[in-house]
Amino acid sequence: MTDDEAPGPAPAPGRAPTRAHIEAHGSGDGAASGAISTRLNWLRAGVLGANDGIISTAGLVVGVAGATTSRSAILAAGVAGLLAGALSMAAGEYVSVSSQRDSERAALDLERRELAEEPQAELDELTDLLAARGLGRDVAREAAEQLTRRDALRAHASVELGINPDELANPWHAAFASLVAFTVGALLPLLAIVLPGPSVRVPVTVAAVLAALTLCGVVSARLGGAPAGRAVLRNITGGALAMAVTYAVGTWIGTA
Repeated sequence: MTDDEAPGPAPAPGRAPTRAHIEAHGSGDGAASGAISTRLNWLRAGVLGANDGIISTAGLVVGVAGATTSRSAILAAGVAGLLAGALSMAAGEYVSVSSQRDSERAALDLERRELAEEPQAELDELTDLLAARGLGRDVAREAAEQLTRRDALRAHASVELGINPDELANPWHAAFASLVAFTVGALLPLLAIVLPGPSVRVPVTVAAVLAALTLCGVVSARLGGAPAGRAVLRNITGGALAMAVTYAVGTWIGTA
């Protein structure tokens, strides 16, 4: 029995996958890994959006608290900062993701035209791409033919462009996610600064913010597969510096 005919487990490193392995995993794994990657990217973006909301709002309200003890003034500044930041994040994300989606659509349209006008050349190209990923030439050709018969556009979109045609970036989803993430993050320092009394509101806010930034640093590090210590240190340092600078400026303005 030849290697091409023998079923079995995943091929060992350095060996070309068998025909059975290509048929079983040639198209499914890419879509699944792409979906997982997309979900992780959204989750990571949500954590970073919340992190921005925490730091920017904390810096704002602590700065105002350094200038005045008026709860209404601090609340007004905090709410205004929350709304401005959340809407700015949403608008920026909408514009950015819209541009990404336009690029993806243009790439798919071009690929669709090339498949209609030069199918043989596109088949050769797909074969070359699969072979470049470590498949034997014969196996790559067979895999390319099978993928082309199943769905040529999807095959080229996945292998050549790294795009899933069914999961193009949605600017509205991105904008809403950014708005919600920033708002959730900003609510913590806002509540921490307005609920306690004047004598403890700044220490309470600093403690709550640093705890939240520690959590964000751990989560973002886990999502990225990076060491948590450095991510937490960066978060805490950035947040503490922002609050220290704005509080010092606010105090100087208040006394001046």
